[in-house]
Amino acid sequence: MKEYEIKDIALAASGHRKIEWVKHNMPLLSSIEDEFRKTRPFEGVKISLSIHMEAKTAYLCLVLAAGGADLSATGSNVLSTQDDVAAALADSGIRIYAVHGATEEEYNRHIEMCLEHKPNIVIDDGGDLVETLHTRRPELAEDMWGGCEETTTGIIRLKAMERDGILKFPMVAVNDADCKHLFDNRYGTGQSVITSLMANTNLIIASKTVVVAGYGWCGRGIAMRANAMGANVIVTEIDPVKAMEARMDGYRVMPMAKAAEHGDLFVSATGCCKTITMEHMLKMKDQAILANAGHFNVEIDMAALEKEAVSKNEARNNITAYRLTNGKTVNVIGEGRLCNIAAGDGHPAEIMDLSFAVQALSALYIKDNYKALGKAVVDVSDQIDDKIARMKLAAWGTEIDTLTEEQEAYLNSWKL
Repeated sequence: MKEYEIKDIALAASGHRKIEWVKHNMPLLSSIEDEFRKTRPFEGVKISLSIHMEAKTAYLCLVLAAGGADLSATGSNVLSTQDDVAAALADSGIRIYAVHGATEEEYNRHIEMCLEHKPNIVIDDGGDLVETLHTRRPELAEDMWGGCEETTTGIIRLKAMERDGILKFPMVAVNDADCKHLFDNRYGTGQSVITSLMANTNLIIASKTVVVAGYGWCGRGIAMRANAMGANVIVTEIDPVKAMEARMDGYRVMPMAKAAEHGDLFVSATGCCKTITMEHMLKMKDQAILANAGHFNVEIDMAALEKEAVSKNEARNNITAYRLTNGKTVNVIGEGRLCNIAAGDGHPAEIMDLSFAVQALSALYIKDNYKALGKAVVDVSDQIDDKIARMKLAAWGTEIDTLTEEQEAYLNSWKL
C-alpha cells in the first residue's frame, strides 16, 4: 500500500502544533490514550477512518494507533481537510490519503485507498466508507466486523440500508449517543456555525433576521446561538412537533417560501436535499447570505444556482456571490458545503473530546461484541454514555449525588 497521499509532507510542523493544542483541551481522549497505551486493545486490528481531517480528528487517529490499531485515514469532505494536519499524521506514521480541494475523482480514490488494507472496523462520517464497501469495493468488506457512524446524515443512510436488507455488518450509531448529539450537535454546531458566519462575512449577527432550516439538535443549537447574539430567528420545519417546540422556544415558524422574503442570513441544517431552492432564492433580499450546516452540499440547490445565475464572483475568501436573473445577488459560504468545517475550524476541541471519546469506546465495543450484534444499526450502550459523562464531570471538577440503597429500592419498587 502507498503510505500516504497528501499535499506536502513539509507542512507537518504546523500540523503537529495544531494537534498538540487540541490535545491539551481534550482530557477525555487523553485519558483514553493513556489507557490504550497500557492495554493495547486494538493490537492487530485494522481500522479505516473517514472524518473531517483536521486537528481533533488527527488526535483521535493517534489515540487509536496508541491502542495498537493498524490505521488508515482519509477525509470526509473535499474542503474540510487541513493539509498541514494530514502531513502531521503522515509524519507520525499513519497511512493518510487526503488533500484539501480534492476533485470528486480524487476524493473517491482516497476513500478506496483508505480501505485497501481490508479493515475490521470503520469509523465513518457521512457514510462514504460504508457505501464504498457495499457498492464499488464489496470485496474489501470480507474481514469487516462493523463500524461507527458520526453523523445524522450517515445514520439516515445506514438505516435505509438496514431497511433494504443490504447492510453487511453492524454499525454503532455514535451520533445518537447522549454524549454526542446533545452536546456536539447542539453546542458544537451552534457555536462553530456562528463563528464561521462571523469570521467569513465580517458582519454583525445582532439585528439580522436569521432563518434556520430544521429544528433537530443542530438547528436548535444554531437558533440558540443566533438568538443569543441578538438575531431575530425564524425556523422552518416539516415536523409539526419540532415546529411547535421552536415556537415555544420563542422563534417565529413559517415555511421557507415565506421566510425567504424576511431573512438576511440563512442556515440549512436538515440533512435533506433542496431545502433552499431557486424559487426561494429569487424571493430573497439583495445580498442575502446562504450557509449549509448539513453534511452534504445538497441542502442549498447549488446545481440550479450554478446553472441559472447570470454571473458569479468571489466576494470574499470562502464566499461566492451569485447574481440572479432578477438582478439581486445571493452570497454562498463554502460552496454550499458545511460552513463550519469547509469554511472554518469545526467544533470546539472540548466538544469533540466528548464525541471522539464515544467513537473510541464504540470502536472497542464493536471489537468485543461484533459477533452478537447482527447486521444492524446499533445504539451506543448506556454504559459508554455513563462512563464518558462521569469522566467529563471529573475533568471539570464537578461532583454529583449518588442514590442511596433506600432510594434505589424505592425507584425499583411498585409499592409506595
